[in-house]
Amino acid sequence: MTHYEVRAYNAATASENKIHDDAVARSYGFDGGLVPGVTVYAYLTHPVVAELGRAWLERGTMTTRFVRPCYDGDHVIVDTDPRGDVDVPTLDLTALRAAAGPADHVVATATASLPAIRPRPPSLDEYPAAPLPTARVPATEHDLAALGTLGSWEGAFHAEHAPAFLDEIGEDLPLYRDGGPAHPGYLLLAANWIFGANVRLGPWMHVGSDVTNYGVVSDGDRVSTRGRVAGLFQRKGHRFVDLDLLMVADDARPVVHVRHTAIYEIARR
Repeated sequence: MTHYEVRAYNAATASENKIHDDAVARSYGFDGGLVPGVTVYAYLTHPVVAELGRAWLERGTMTTRFVRPCYDGDHVIVDTDPRGDVDVPTLDLTALRAAAGPADHVVATATASLPAIRPRPPSLDEYPAAPLPTARVPATEHDLAALGTLGSWEGAFHAEHAPAFLDEIGEDLPLYRDGGPAHPGYLLLAANWIFGANVRLGPWMHVGSDVTNYGVVSDGDRVSTRGRVAGLFQRKGHRFVDLDLLMVADDARPVVHVRHTAIYEIARR
């Protein structure tokens, strides 16, 4: 078992999603503004890429669940336990808040793997590009169920701007520096952006992502994030949404598929 340690940083305090704001998060019963799930995901990918290398960015998978909140300044330890055979290396990961008590110790869990053969990407015909809406729909079960194809979120990756994000998440792997590929945490941000660009959200929480990589995003690549609402459900008073998303480079090359789960209506404690 190996350990990776990082100091959590909440870079989203000024975002539209006010669950990252201390006062709003406390009104929902949390200790303060939540560090974004995509940031915790970025922490989890560090030992995966350190162990499996660039190949994981090209064809690896990761299933992640966010178990409890992570707060700004938390000392986060990611434990990595290898398993699996030679053909399909697999890592079980657990992110822990080092200063927390045993009742709320685990922040997130994940399983990452590196298939011997690159997974077959879905057809682009199943994920058509669409314009963003002129008006976002309310975050209600009725309106989310009625959504068809989501308006696509598009943006270009410029390697010269990557160091600011890498410093923000405490990432020190040389792979991402000096013109390297886009960090998987940076790419997963697009799942949040497409959700917020289509739906008028109040405070909400990212609670899980199932990710399959098909290739890297390099300097200058333009990435279109496309998809749909795949499911809606309720649990313990919370209302959840599943998003089925595909990120496509330069309108031709699938690079990441994401099943993104969020609580769009948080039950107050």
